Amino acid sequence: MAATQVIRSEWTKIRSVASTVWTLSLAVVVTIALGMLISGLSANEFDNMSERDRLSFDPTFISFAGMSLGQLAMIVFGVLVVSNEYSTGMIRSSLAAVPQRGTFLFSKIAVATGLALVVGLATSFVAFFLGQAMLGEHRAALGDPGVLRAVIGGGLYMTLIAVFSMGVAAMLRSPMLSLGILMPFFFLISNILGNVSATEKLGRYLPDQAGSKIMQVVAPVGDDTPYGPWGGLGIMALWVLAALAGGYATLRKRDA
Repeated sequence: MAATQVIRSEWTKIRSVASTVWTLSLAVVVTIALGMLISGLSANEFDNMSERDRLSFDPTFISFAGMSLGQLAMIVFGVLVVSNEYSTGMIRSSLAAVPQRGTFLFSKIAVATGLALVVGLATSFVAFFLGQAMLGEHRAALGDPGVLRAVIGGGLYMTLIAVFSMGVAAMLRSPMLSLGILMPFFFLISNILGNVSATEKLGRYLPDQAGSKIMQVVAPVGDDTPYGPWGGLGIMALWVLAALAGGYATLRKRDA
């Protein structure tokens, strides 16, 4: 089967599965709604902030506060796109139709990545504009230095989270196992490692900690992170490439 036919087939699969559509919709709603809420609360508390907090105040990054939960929906999307066929047994039919396993896997990932990118960028821009509206006089403008980079970076961050999850799901082949590892890792373990002094320097190289640097415009006071916004996104991209390589290797070696 030609690559274009495989891509068309994968697009049909993704849009016909209700769970993938719902998870993307949830990512959009949660990211925007929580970002607006945190932005509104931050605007009300600004006058009560300490001098140190005001110096670190980053209106752009605050509007992306909802991504901490929105990324969980992107993780679910990435896992379901890849592992649904394993849980239903359809993987045997798919590999029979497309014996070239690399073509099969990367066509699926390419379609899902394109969809995640469109949704991620749209979500990032809407979250930014609505978040800045809630911040009122403390808002940033899209033309301010570093802001456009941060907003585009927010969409790239959401996309890379989804693709990383696809790679992990391709390795583990089980939606429950994949989610059972990824959810606690991003929601709990990464935050703990990044906020405990003994492991802080290790935590900053985890995919979400490094990748989120792209959304920062104002560096926190005392920040000694050895990489910048694009360096952080590059570290995250390396994690994604490693996960995809692992997923491809697993698919090649194991039976369906």
